[in-house]
Amino acid sequence: MESSLAFHDGNIYDFLQSRYLDVRPDVNSSLHMHSSLVRRLSQEKELEGHQGCVNAIAWNSTGTLMISGSDDTRINIWSYSGRSLLHSIETGHCANIFCTKFIPETSDELVVSGAGDAEVRLFNLSRLNGRGEEDNAITPSAMYQCHTRRVKKLAVEIGNPNMVWSASEDGTLRQHDFREGTSCPPAGSSHQECRNVLLDLRSGAKRSLADPPRQTLALKSCDISTTRPHLLLVGGSDAFARLYDRRMLPPLTSSQKRMSPPPCVNYFCPMHLSDRGRSSLHLTHVAFSPDGDEVLLSYSGEHVYLMDVNCAGGSAMHYTSGDVSQLMSFSPVLGGAELHKPTSDVFPKYLSKRRNAARLDKCRKLVQLAQRSLEEGTNYYYGIELCNEVLDGYGHDIGLALKHECLCTRAGLLLKRKWKNDANMAVRDCYNARRIDSSSFRAHNYMSEALSQLGKHKEALDFARAAQCLAPSSSEVAERVESIKKDLAEAEAERNNKGNDGAPRSEPRGGRVLSLSDILYRAEANSDASQDGPRSEREDSDYDEELELDFETSISGDEDHDAEPNVLHGSLNLRIHRKSDSARENGGANGLCGSPSSSSHNERHQPEAVIDMKQRYLGHCNVGTDIKQASFLGQRGEYVASGSDDGRWFIWEKRTGRLIKMLHGDEAVVNCVQCHPSDCVVATSGIDNTIKLVEQQDQKLRTFWLPWKATNADYAAIVKLSCAGPLKFWSGFGCMSSLKEACVLLSVLRANQVSTKAC
Repeated sequence: MESSLAFHDGNIYDFLQSRYLDVRPDVNSSLHMHSSLVRRLSQEKELEGHQGCVNAIAWNSTGTLMISGSDDTRINIWSYSGRSLLHSIETGHCANIFCTKFIPETSDELVVSGAGDAEVRLFNLSRLNGRGEEDNAITPSAMYQCHTRRVKKLAVEIGNPNMVWSASEDGTLRQHDFREGTSCPPAGSSHQECRNVLLDLRSGAKRSLADPPRQTLALKSCDISTTRPHLLLVGGSDAFARLYDRRMLPPLTSSQKRMSPPPCVNYFCPMHLSDRGRSSLHLTHVAFSPDGDEVLLSYSGEHVYLMDVNCAGGSAMHYTSGDVSQLMSFSPVLGGAELHKPTSDVFPKYLSKRRNAARLDKCRKLVQLAQRSLEEGTNYYYGIELCNEVLDGYGHDIGLALKHECLCTRAGLLLKRKWKNDANMAVRDCYNARRIDSSSFRAHNYMSEALSQLGKHKEALDFARAAQCLAPSSSEVAERVESIKKDLAEAEAERNNKGNDGAPRSEPRGGRVLSLSDILYRAEANSDASQDGPRSEREDSDYDEELELDFETSISGDEDHDAEPNVLHGSLNLRIHRKSDSARENGGANGLCGSPSSSSHNERHQPEAVIDMKQRYLGHCNVGTDIKQASFLGQRGEYVASGSDDGRWFIWEKRTGRLIKMLHGDEAVVNCVQCHPSDCVVATSGIDNTIKLVEQQDQKLRTFWLPWKATNADYAAIVKLSCAGPLKFWSGFGCMSSLKEACVLLSVLRANQVSTKAC
């Protein structure tokens, strides 16, 4: 696999040649997380200092300091150069700390924390006297108590030392300005009037793309773009991440009156997750890429997905609720754009035609290897990786015929592998293959199989019949048609039996019968009634149905002489009816909440356009915690990393989704993964009380400065240094002062048996 799939950041020869043909102003950013460095990562240091799970870690802007927050309610400040604990602050929080940040442009003196006690606290490190564990309690410089539920994420703006933004499970995102005040009254106080609500999403959650927002969106994560600070990204208790332009939001409000959710710039959600209805699917982390052009979404019980931010009108990445059903419906002629946007300008213009031809030949060989994996029924994962390399690495320039063949092959491999969402991915590939060739037998046949795996038997039958028309002599297709007919008949019979079994049932719109535990426990987990207000706020429940319980009791012995004496017996009557019906009767607002979820609001709702996935990253498990991060690695974000419930953390190549490396990071769960701003170092944390620093194996990367006129002594020094570990080579304007000098250096290194495959 290593020999077949090269890394797209190239080797030192490509890098040196490109300097004369493709100007790169910042050489260091391209070498920050080079593939040769990523593959050598291993745990080098374990930082001890907390007494509980480490839920949050963050670097300062220069990478000299790291901050962490823990279940022990302490904030620790660590020295990067010394790999040691500098300060340990007793914050005064009375619940787990979930987020910590350095405030920009304050010389790293101001730090902020958010916790499960719904408070945001600001601390000034210049007030500390001792070091390490000697720093006990410190009085907060500011304390904000206006949230009513756990604060899960904080965001800061580069260059702004005066504000911090906090996202809470109470459905609000608040903007705290240190210049306006250093405290606010606790939530629920009679005199509380904090006008700091930037986003009120207490009526903002959507069950599916077609449904209007009604329930509270319990915010789990937020991020502010470093390149365009007016862009704000939030994610929470539904499947949709939302992008807002802070310049277009209404003025700050108080929490006394519930507001309608403001319009967002974009929704982000993979198409196959947009119509899951009442599932427990939700986001645990959202993040901008370093250049601000992409976003990363991590879902609970799901995969990590990459999306484009810059999808102006007419882009292939947009879809609506109608497109979801159209994707799986048979149509002889397809219109519209491709679902998967191809990578543009994969072959740089400066490359020769010979090299382009060589890469095209390589793509053909990769597709042949993938086809062999499908035919032999072995190593489906490897075959899919080969197809990903062709489609995501070179898809724009391989030609339609080869692209069609690769799409069909990958669809077949996905259907054989049968991992989570593989059938949905196969549907997408078959759709795109049919756009290239509307009479493709393989595309129709695999589409039929994919829809069958998804339980869409009627749609599967349409495609199976179309495939039968394209290949009348195929016995395999004839068997598939009969099998789908049988499955369709069984599904219809089962549906009829459920409707005629005598017991009255309340069938919600999602088609799933709710159990009592579903209603009680989900309502407890998702409504704000128990913690955030009076019972009149029951519209925050995850369900449209309202619950009425009648419990009739009688003392045994009065009516039944055989029953045990003095035992209380009773009968439980459960009635479920839709809130929408009662809402029409009561009409309008609900006390101080001012909920906009009325019938007129629903009638005004128009289906929004959503940005679809660009890439997915799979292999990890995200179920056990709801603070699990997915992060970009490198100053250019060339790699994606995420923690996992099995104590490992994963690194993928961003462009192709290829899994590059898995590393051990915790005895239980890895939640946090944060890349150092400038060095090839990653910090991870989780359920353990320690923080792990992951660096290159054996040695750190060191920088060697070449003079304008390098001598034999210089080259000899380089050889000695390179034998001790990897190096960066610098000169006057970049990596080398001349191509001749680079060639001489390469020859010297090779003569001394030093690897020159990569920088």
